[in-house]
Amino acid sequence: YSQDALRGAYKFLHLTKIFLPHLARLCLISTFLEDGIHTWWQWNEQKESIKMSWISSPFLALIFGMIKTFGQLVGCVLILVQKCVPYACFVLFGIIFIDILLSFISLPLPCFPRNVALGGGLLFLLAENQGEGKSIFAGVPTLDCTSPHQYIQLGGRVLLLLMFISLLHFEVSVFTIFQDVFNMVLIILVAIGFKTKLAAFTLVIWLLLINLLENPFWTIPANRPLHDFMKYDFFHTLSVMGGLLLVVALGPGGFSIDKNKKKW
Repeated sequence: YSQDALRGAYKFLHLTKIFLPHLARLCLISTFLEDGIHTWWQWNEQKESIKMSWISSPFLALIFGMIKTFGQLVGCVLILVQKCVPYACFVLFGIIFIDILLSFISLPLPCFPRNVALGGGLLFLLAENQGEGKSIFAGVPTLDCTSPHQYIQLGGRVLLLLMFISLLHFEVSVFTIFQDVFNMVLIILVAIGFKTKLAAFTLVIWLLLINLLENPFWTIPANRPLHDFMKYDFFHTLSVMGGLLLVVALGPGGFSIDKNKKKW
């Protein structure tokens, strides 16, 4: 029985290695995909919203809306089919930059760290695409753990830390204090690369439960503002979960305690 269980465990891990990166990519781009589809189906409303917020010119509002809509949709499709991934990531980085500018104008401050956290997830996509054996400095030898791949993974882990700033509740109750401390301890472990895969996977399970309980936007009528706020929260959290799943799939990289503890 023990040998059968061991073979089953190895088979499960093998299937996980095959399907986990695909699931991680889908979760990661879900925010961009949902926003692109939403803008496509409500084009006139979105164009007017852009024009009223900070772009007064109808022509500029049209151009901006087209760039954001098609940039997100095309970028997401390229990432899902694993074609031209670096270019797709840079396009989505541009969308994030635009959203950060908008967040200082018309959106609440917590949107800023979440947008930056999405950038952390995109860095992991770049690291996955580049691979361990590749370097942007072709022909130049790199020392141990100093390849651009390792820097990208480190930057992704640190940027994911910023998302949890917006998840802190700062309320005086036993559960919220426990939730804040629990989240911060786990994300700090991910950022420094200690017990990285276990901490990231635990965070994914925790965020999944919290997301389903706190952001059930499908139970709110679509014409109520709360529906849009909950949906925004839901998909942004889902995207950060995708970034954490890529941490589970790729590991912490060279700049981490897990990678170097054997040397110590």
